[in-house]
Amino acid sequence: MNDPRSLFDLSGRVACVTGASAGLGRHAATVLAAAGAKVVGVARRADALADWSDEIGSAAAVVAADLSRRDSLDEIARQISQPFGAPDIVVHAAGINTREAADDVTPEGWDITLNLNLAAPFFLSQAFAPAMKAKGWGRIVNFASLQTTRAFPAGIAYGASKAGIGQLTRAMAEAWSADGITANAIGPGFFPTDLTGPVFADPERAARNAAQTCIGRNGALEDIDGPLLFLCSNASAYVTGQVLMVDGGYTAK
Repeated sequence: MNDPRSLFDLSGRVACVTGASAGLGRHAATVLAAAGAKVVGVARRADALADWSDEIGSAAAVVAADLSRRDSLDEIARQISQPFGAPDIVVHAAGINTREAADDVTPEGWDITLNLNLAAPFFLSQAFAPAMKAKGWGRIVNFASLQTTRAFPAGIAYGASKAGIGQLTRAMAEAWSADGITANAIGPGFFPTDLTGPVFADPERAARNAAQTCIGRNGALEDIDGPLLFLCSNASAYVTGQVLMVDGGYTAK
């Protein structure tokens, strides 16, 4: 029997978190470091990454890169593996929502959304899978969304990418879990981040979203901690291919 106190301990693990410069990605990277992991944060903004790294100390390293450039992902994966070795845990929190109405979607907006939100999680995971297989242990955590299953206004490209995350998570589990690699997704509700800034800028809209939940409030950053640690640790050894909605019951109503 496992010691329950050690189930969530990430000591000795190496984690990579994309989107680590702000919002849920930065918070996730900080939580994993607090749980004992060495963490490589990845994002475009080098200055924000440096601020996060300074906050964490020697357990942190950073890679400033644009994950929407698919032709660069192999090189980015190589850079991620340099500071501490190939990651055991990969959290794909980077994302973009161009908020274009269906009639206004451009090929450029579509491509950057699908590349960053859907292609990058797959190809980075594919690059790290061989090292995880060699160890017989790996954790992949994708970021899904309310729009994985719900249609929101001006969200057609974003929604398509996040619906894809749901199936990508199941397909990753089917492909790699027999080798000790679990693949799951977290589906956040409304949390105050850069990505949801337009939502929280409208107090009436934010209040309506809170009222739609079973709990009666929107999310706080710390609400993600337990679900994240569960999916990144030995606590979830027999859980794979799942989308865990961390939404206060928004999708239950």
